[in-house]
Amino acid sequence: MADLGKPQNTIAVLQKYNFSFQKKYGQNFLVDPRVLEKIIHAAQVGQEDFVLEVGPGIGTMTQYLCEHAREVVAVEIDRKLIPILEDTLSPYQNVEVLNQDILKVDIGRLIKERNQGKPIKVVANLPYYITTPIIMGLFESRAPVESITVMVQKEVAERMQAGPGTKDYGALSLAVQYYAKPEVVANVPPNCFIPRPKVGSAVVRLTRRKDKGIQAEDEKLMFCIIRASFNQRRKTLVNGLNNAPGLAFGKGQVIEALETMGLSPNIRGEALSLGQFAILSNLLGQNRQ
Repeated sequence: MADLGKPQNTIAVLQKYNFSFQKKYGQNFLVDPRVLEKIIHAAQVGQEDFVLEVGPGIGTMTQYLCEHAREVVAVEIDRKLIPILEDTLSPYQNVEVLNQDILKVDIGRLIKERNQGKPIKVVANLPYYITTPIIMGLFESRAPVESITVMVQKEVAERMQAGPGTKDYGALSLAVQYYAKPEVVANVPPNCFIPRPKVGSAVVRLTRRKDKGIQAEDEKLMFCIIRASFNQRRKTLVNGLNNAPGLAFGKGQVIEALETMGLSPNIRGEALSLGQFAILSNLLGQNRQ
């Protein structure tokens, strides 16, 4: 089967099947063998690995994964791509395509049945509008995922690895960094895709933290506090939490917790580290009880 990483081969397949791109699925197919090799290398895919691929498209990355991994399960939501994938992946015996929505797949069960419950690697070229729910869904499911190597919008990649006090730092930075260590491994310009997206992209590897090192007694509460802190960035943390629906903390409680931590009552959420948010949520959680 022809290497789909080469643009002419991708165009030939699209013409053969008279494929039309679906805007609702945010489809952009990668056509650059060097970038594909970089993704495989970054994901550290080897002969023993079980890989879950999200959004295989016409099977471009899937071909590369099949060459390197022991087994690949590719989850594709677009029904029209299934016959194309059956064609482009026909030379490979170590792949199965599921025509499903990844947000509805029981990942834990899949890993138990297909990889004896051992940690898997996830590789994905996701539609950018759904990147965050998919990544957070994978982490929050507590399924044994060793790493997620994913193509995202460049600015999303920057937000994932941003630190306190920077303009890119926000709820996404904290959520990703709570579960994983993010590392941008490649920048990918628009001309590496068919059709060309309007924005630059980046490949990020998220390596699951084995030991978080930061323990929030109530993770749900901590993430509610984080979201409320960044919903109105210009407000102080005290005012942000006081106005947040669903968080019944008075100003006095928040000020007392901040003073216990040695922090000013005028501090903004963007100045707090992940560890400080965990301590704050633990202190406020005790008050709530």
